[in-house]
Amino acid sequence: MKKIELHLHLEGAAPPAFIRGLAAEKHADLSGVFDERGNYAYDGFEGFLRCYEAATSVLRTPRDFARLLAEVLEHSAEQGVIYTELFVSPEFCGGADLSAWRDYLAAMVEVADKARAQGIDSRAILTAIRHFGPDRARRTAVCAAETAGGWVTGFGMGGAESVGRATDYAWSFDCAREAGLGLTCHAGEWRGPESIRDALSLGCTRIGHGVRATEDPGLVRELADKAVTLEVCPGSNVTLGVYPDWRSHPVARLADAGVRVTVSTDDPPFFHTTMRHEYDRLADTFAWGDTEFMQINRWAAEAAFCDPATRDRLLKEFP
Repeated sequence: MKKIELHLHLEGAAPPAFIRGLAAEKHADLSGVFDERGNYAYDGFEGFLRCYEAATSVLRTPRDFARLLAEVLEHSAEQGVIYTELFVSPEFCGGADLSAWRDYLAAMVEVADKARAQGIDSRAILTAIRHFGPDRARRTAVCAAETAGGWVTGFGMGGAESVGRATDYAWSFDCAREAGLGLTCHAGEWRGPESIRDALSLGCTRIGHGVRATEDPGLVRELADKAVTLEVCPGSNVTLGVYPDWRSHPVARLADAGVRVTVSTDDPPFFHTTMRHEYDRLADTFAWGDTEFMQINRWAAEAAFCDPATRDRLLKEFP
C-alpha cells in the first residue's frame, strides 16, 4: 500500500551504519552511542535525547545532510511512502545561523527535487528544540520565516516536553504563522491534555503524538470537532514506554472517536521500526485493513503542509 508519513525526524532517521561511516570519515569518537550489535544505545527518553544529539554531532556540512536526506528518502520509498514531511532542525545545520542554513537548505532541496522525480515527494518542517529554550527557538523561527516556500512549508517544535510550556515559545510560532507556514508541535506524549491545549492555543492544526488526549474526553471531542490531526507514532510510544504494549496504545480508540489520526515512525532506527512494520502491527493488533489504512492516508493528505495541487494529487491515490 502507498503511504503518507507526516512525522519523521531527518536526523533521527539516520541509519546507525550511516552515522558510523560519517564518524569514521571525520575521526569522531562516538563511544557509547552504539551497542555491541551496532544499534543505537540509550535508556529512557532522556537517554534517547542524549544519544540522538551525539549521533547528530557528526552531521556537520551541507553535503552530510544532503547524503543523509538521499538515504532517508530512498528508504522511505522502499516502504511504499509517496509523500513525507521531515522535521529538520536548523540548530544542527550551522547553529541556526540564517546564512549557514541557506547553504544547508540548498543542498537538501537539490536532493529532494531529484527524489521527487523518482517518485517520492517531501517537504520540510523546520523544528525548534524545546529544551534549548525560547531564545534559540526564535533563531529557528527566523530561519523558517526567511526561507518559507518551496520545500520549507512548516514549523514545529520537538525535544523534551517536560521543559517549560509550549506557550513560552509563542513568538516563534507567531513568526512562522505570519510567514504562511503550517504549524505543529510535539505535545501529549510525556505530558497530558494541558500540554495539547497549550499547543492548540499557538494555532497548531496538527499535534505531534497527542495520544494522551484520551485522558480528557472533552479534549478528544474538541480535537474531533475542530478536525485537528494527530501525528501518531505507535512504535515510538511503545518503545519509549509511553504505553506498555501495542494493545494498550490508544490510536484505534482515537480514530473510533472521530479524531483524525495519521501514522508515522518518528525516529525509525532508534525504535527498530519502519512504516511497513507499523502497518503490520496495526493490522495484527486492531484488525485494521484497507478501509482504515485508506482513511488515515486521506487524513494525512488533507493535513499535509503542501500546495493544493500536491494535495489533490495525493488524495487521488486514496479514493
